Amino acid sequence: MTKKRKHQEDFQKVKFKVGKKKPKLENATDTTFKTKAIQIPEQLKEDGVLPTQNRKLNIKDLLSQMHHYSPGVKHNALLGLKDLLSQYPVLIDAHLSSIISEVAAVFTDKDSGVRRAAVHLLQFLASKIRAEQIAPFFPLVSAHLSSAMTHISEGIQEDSLKVLDVLLEAYPALLTDRSVILLKNFVELISHQQLSKRLKSRDKLSWMLSVNPNRRVTSQQWRLNVLTRLKKFLQAVVDGSSETEDEGLQEQKDSPHSVRNPICISWKLHANNQQHIQLFENGGLRPKINSSFRLRSLTSVMDSAEKGLSSAENLKGFIEIIVPLLIECWIEASPAQSAPILGNLLESESQQLMQQVLSIIHLLWKLTKRHDETYKMELWLRMNYLVDFKHHFMRHFPYSVQETVKHKKKDSFKGNKNCMTSSNNVDHLLLNLTLCDIMVSLASTSTLQTDSGWLDMIRKFVTDTLQDGSKLNSKQVNRLLGVTWRLMQIQQNKVATEPLIKAVYTLYQQRNLLFPVRTLLLKFFSRVYQKEDLRSQRIRSRSKVLSRWLAGLPQQLALLGLRNPELSNQLIDIIHSAASRSNKELLQSLQATAAQIYDPLEGTLVLLPAEAQRRLVQLVYFLPCLPTSLLACLSRCCIMGRMSSDLATTLIGILHMRSSFAGWKCQVQENSMSDVDYFSFLFSTLIGFSREELTSLQGIRGKPHISQTQLSPIRLYLTDLDQFLHHWAVTEMICHSLSTIPSQSQCFDILQTGICKYLVGLVVIPDSTAGSVLCAINKLLDQACIISENLHKFLASCCYSLLYFLLTLDKEDAEHLQKRDMLWGSCISALALLPRLLRLMLQSLQVSRICREELPVVAQLLRLLMQHGQLRSHMITNEFLVQQIIKDIMTLKSGEVQEQWLTDLHYCFNIYLASHPQTPGPMNAVY
Repeated sequence: MTKKRKHQEDFQKVKFKVGKKKPKLENATDTTFKTKAIQIPEQLKEDGVLPTQNRKLNIKDLLSQMHHYSPGVKHNALLGLKDLLSQYPVLIDAHLSSIISEVAAVFTDKDSGVRRAAVHLLQFLASKIRAEQIAPFFPLVSAHLSSAMTHISEGIQEDSLKVLDVLLEAYPALLTDRSVILLKNFVELISHQQLSKRLKSRDKLSWMLSVNPNRRVTSQQWRLNVLTRLKKFLQAVVDGSSETEDEGLQEQKDSPHSVRNPICISWKLHANNQQHIQLFENGGLRPKINSSFRLRSLTSVMDSAEKGLSSAENLKGFIEIIVPLLIECWIEASPAQSAPILGNLLESESQQLMQQVLSIIHLLWKLTKRHDETYKMELWLRMNYLVDFKHHFMRHFPYSVQETVKHKKKDSFKGNKNCMTSSNNVDHLLLNLTLCDIMVSLASTSTLQTDSGWLDMIRKFVTDTLQDGSKLNSKQVNRLLGVTWRLMQIQQNKVATEPLIKAVYTLYQQRNLLFPVRTLLLKFFSRVYQKEDLRSQRIRSRSKVLSRWLAGLPQQLALLGLRNPELSNQLIDIIHSAASRSNKELLQSLQATAAQIYDPLEGTLVLLPAEAQRRLVQLVYFLPCLPTSLLACLSRCCIMGRMSSDLATTLIGILHMRSSFAGWKCQVQENSMSDVDYFSFLFSTLIGFSREELTSLQGIRGKPHISQTQLSPIRLYLTDLDQFLHHWAVTEMICHSLSTIPSQSQCFDILQTGICKYLVGLVVIPDSTAGSVLCAINKLLDQACIISENLHKFLASCCYSLLYFLLTLDKEDAEHLQKRDMLWGSCISALALLPRLLRLMLQSLQVSRICREELPVVAQLLRLLMQHGQLRSHMITNEFLVQQIIKDIMTLKSGEVQEQWLTDLHYCFNIYLASHPQTPGPMNAVY
């Protein structure tokens, strides 16, 4: 009992009284806490403003539904996403990464409806997203595309081709950067690796066409679909390569002919050190480096997998895989062995498959020419594939398309029970031409004897096609001319090339050819002509057909006019090239049609744009003869303003170089242009108006076109500012040409005779003509020149009429104010050079005959003449005349209040003339 009591004492239970609170323990934890509300209005506001579509779902909701297990939810999410992004395109940039990743992920979705919606959404996005925007995410897209192309499901493989179509259309450059992976995917779509115990090395696994009976389409149709995309992909690779070439008329790498852009040089700027001319070897086209060392390209540093088809090793490897498969496809689609040799009929699907096979091989052949060692690559292709191509491709050449028979309804047909209509839209000619292009690329001059059999077949087919008169499109003509050019390079003797050129010329003579077709034919003939012209004179044998073609170009240019400026430019370039080479036939034809080309009203020169006009003006230099009628046309072209003043001055300079006054050390061609005709051209152009136009101006009266004064018999016709500036620029060039003639006195006599014959006696003269005549007189006048009295009086009248016009100009007349400096300078220079001219003009100032309103103008003129430094001595000589004029003015103004202009006139007379200063002052009058 004692031990139990002690145990209970150690653990005694505390008893609490009723109604008392339990005391807190010493180690109790305080669980009380206080809270405060936290408000984030900006974040709540942003969540509420996200745009939504018609189902009230924003972009985050739609993207999250892309992971849903239900195909219907994913399909609706894709449709809603397209609807939302079409309404709010700004969301694309903000959520581009998420959109691309989610859409690409459903390329391999099991449901066909989801995949179709994804393709439609991708097509919509491709029109909104630029290539540089999608480039960071394109590896992800390409990876999903490769996964879809190699998927085990046939439906996913078929839809992957639709995705490929969208990407090839929108982003071909990004897609071709991953060519190594995609090309392998193309191969796996139509074939599988052939496993055999005999193949011990896995490096050279062979491929064979695969047949899948589970597909919805036939095996041939499936291969056609895949090969169509492969052809588009290879075309994108070819287009994206550094050197772009035409399919049919591409320049060979060793060809010396290439288009060179000319450098426009202004010799005036160059002479004044304002234009630096940098010359390059080979015209700056390609630098020619004579060195045994070669710089390694950047592509050689990359891995072979990264270089893709730009690597010769990768290209050879792909050709070794794909070409045998293409030959198998060809064998399946080719006509039966029992089919007739000539005109083999093909069904539509077979023809399309064969066309794709040849197009792919053609593109691969083009890629082989982009590598440095082209000759070795061509030799390798010939050794490996020529035998197979001859056996399979050329066996039934040429091919034609079988037309399907459709039965019309009984109530709709009458007469024939069967009607042959072509239900397909295939191009069998392009098939044959592509085959010809592939085959001729494997032939060369050294193998001519070996390949003569099938080359003759191709030559006959090409000749017949060119001569049968059928309408060909630009693609067919391009391929046709490419084959023709290659055949001419393989066999370069005239016996073989002349029939081909004649056949092309037959096609060229067809009426209503399309512009692209006409352009291709012009390029072909131009290239053939340049190639022929490069041969040495000993072995050169001019083609008669080519000469006939060249001779017809000027007439075509004259007839074409403004109907097709681009075609006219091409004709001008070819004519210019042949004329610069002194082609006899072309120069004779150009001479015969020059009057039509340079007609001032409806000629080609005045109708075409400025750049074409410049080339036509340059052609004048090559004309064998410049008769009077042609020079008259050229003069009218210069002054009518339908070509720029720069071109007009260029034309005047060219004619000066053709004249006998150009200072040539060698003898100028006789009868090219007579001196009389040359002076007639210069004088007619200097006047700026024809005789008929000057005659019609004599009947014009009054303002605003006429400036008239009572002290001069000549009234001025006020030309437009543009016409005046154009005429003045031409006048400066005319004066320069006249000043270079050795005998200045004889030249002045000719000019004086022309002025007295055609201008003296006219009542109305254009202001530009009067200024031009004074400018020419100032340029040619020297001490040996003798001026007739009639010319003196005419020039004095012109001077006063011009000075009166300038002094009566309104300050608001901005158009005519721009003429002031040029006309004033011409008048003052003429008065300074010819003292008698000044005296005659002062004698004509009979103020008693004029009205009072003209007196201030006469006073201002006298004041300016006295103030001018160049005229000071002449005015002192004529002091008596000036004093008499002032007295007459004072007589008319007697009894009236003296005005300020009269006071100024007295002051100037007393300062400059009455005091007789010994030396003329340096200052000039500012009017």
